[in-house]
Amino acid sequence: MGRQDFTLAWEKAFNEIRILDLGLKDYQEVWALQSRLVKKRISGEIKDILILVEHFPVITLGRRGKKEEVLVSPEYLSQKKITVFRVDRGGKVTFHGPGQLVVYPILNLTLDKRDIHWYIRSLEEAIIKSLARLGVRGECKKGYTGVWIGEEKIASIGIGVKRWVTYHGLALNVTTDLSYFSLINSCGLQEKKVTSLTEVLSSKVKMDRVKTLFVNSFCEVFERTPKLMTDFEKQ
Repeated sequence: MGRQDFTLAWEKAFNEIRILDLGLKDYQEVWALQSRLVKKRISGEIKDILILVEHFPVITLGRRGKKEEVLVSPEYLSQKKITVFRVDRGGKVTFHGPGQLVVYPILNLTLDKRDIHWYIRSLEEAIIKSLARLGVRGECKKGYTGVWIGEEKIASIGIGVKRWVTYHGLALNVTTDLSYFSLINSCGLQEKKVTSLTEVLSSKVKMDRVKTLFVNSFCEVFERTPKLMTDFEKQ
């Protein structure tokens, strides 16, 4: 066994993942943070990290996203203080905003499986388990990524992978203002609607509770032990 293989086996044996809760942050700032963390994860300077965050209103276009899928003018977006970014994730166009739990796993898939399809299905499983703990039945739809409640989409997934280290991730609508989604052709699905936990449960769910349920579900699916990062470690 080579030194790198031994290191990976050692990490897997302890199954630790650091949890970094950023609260409400600007999208570009967190995008830059992801880039730095991915480089450090590839080099082995850090262990796996799970970033939890809410963003100020932002529209992102993935690799297959088209400008025409943003349905309003740049002037309107500027007036509403909604920024737009083209990013290096899979998928098309989506919206992020307050009340939406966005999760960015920085994972070395070599510790699990070098299988992107498996990774995406595992993210969906973690979301579905989280919803089930709230009494909500989520499901996957054949031919689509993400999680659905009936015919309405509640969570989207768009990932990136570099040298088997993951970045970007998923977004779960908790108390999200769904009117923002009318500004885009969400994930290229004109005929589909989006929903949120608030709509499904007819009451507001605290974001902190959803974060806890998701972390527990994620760690169950990926067989990890969570460790909350300290303020010192966040710097």
